[in-house]
Amino acid sequence: MEDIEIAKDEIVKERHGCVTTWLVFMIVANSLIGLIYLLVPESLSKEMDVKIPIYILSILGLIGIANVVFSFALFKWKLWGFYGFIVSSLASFIINLLIGTEVVQSVMGLIGIAFLYGVLQIKKNNISAWNYME
Repeated sequence: MEDIEIAKDEIVKERHGCVTTWLVFMIVANSLIGLIYLLVPESLSKEMDVKIPIYILSILGLIGIANVVFSFALFKWKLWGFYGFIVSSLASFIINLLIGTEVVQSVMGLIGIAFLYGVLQIKKNNISAWNYME
């Protein structure tokens, strides 16, 4: 019998529709959030209960744009996108604590990582999106 080798490029990767939907949602939401923080930080700063410096809002905007990049990476099966979300979530957590956001509310942002990990575990044809990540 001949051993059949399948090249990594020949594997047809499929993700569950819920995974695709979540990734598209993350791209759209993070694009909007990032652009709002970057384009109108003065307006946001005036509307908030706590006075937040414009540069902090700009940093949060850049984190939002980075999250768009991480979402696209996950869409392209790149595991580094998930690790990017971990870093951006930790950075947002620290910023939230520094600007005076309540700890419970700050921790809620970290729950998003667990949720993303859970979504990537949803299987299609008995294989999760996580298992396809490179």
